[in-house]
Amino acid sequence: MFSFITLLFFAVTGVTLNHPEWLGSSGKEGVTVNGTLKPEAIDGEKVDWLKVVEQLRAEHSVRGVAVEMRVDSGEGSFAFRSPGCIAECFFDLKTGKYELKTDTPSALATVNDLHRGRDAGRAWFWFIDVSGYFLTLVSLTGLGILFYLKKSRVAGLVLAGIGLLVFGSLAWLAVR
Repeated sequence: MFSFITLLFFAVTGVTLNHPEWLGSSGKEGVTVNGTLKPEAIDGEKVDWLKVVEQLRAEHSVRGVAVEMRVDSGEGSFAFRSPGCIAECFFDLKTGKYELKTDTPSALATVNDLHRGRDAGRAWFWFIDVSGYFLTLVSLTGLGILFYLKKSRVAGLVLAGIGLLVFGSLAWLAVR
C-alpha cells in the first residue's frame, strides 16, 4: 500500500504538471507589505540575517527557508522558499524600510512543487529517493515474476518490449 499511495501521488501530480490549466489559474496571488526592520538588525553594511528573518516570520507569518541573502549598493535582499511559495524581501540598509512580496500558492501549485522536490527540505528529498528505489524494486520484482508464469510469459514479455519501444521512441522524439 505504501507504493500504491506514492505511485498515485506522483502519477496524478505528473499529469497536473503537464496540464495546470485544467484546474484553473496558477493560484498565485501576490501580496506586498511594507515595514521597517528593527534598528538592531542592521549596522551599516552589516546585517544580522537571523534577526531580519525572524522579525518577518513573526510579523507576517512567512514560512520557508531563507535563501539568497545578499547586500549590494545600500540594499539588502533575500527570499523565503517552500513548496508552492516564494516570498522576496528587499530592504534599505540606511532606513531599514522593507518591501516583502509574497505569492500565496494554490493547493495544486504546492503539490506540483512537492512532485518536483522544490524547496521541500531534506526529509522530502529522502522520501523521493526512497520512493524511487522502492518503486524500481517493485517494478523489477513484477518483471521477475513474469518469468515464472509460463502461460503469460511470452505475452508479458512482448507487451513489455512494445512498451519499451514506445517509451524509447517518444523519449527520442522529445529530445530531438
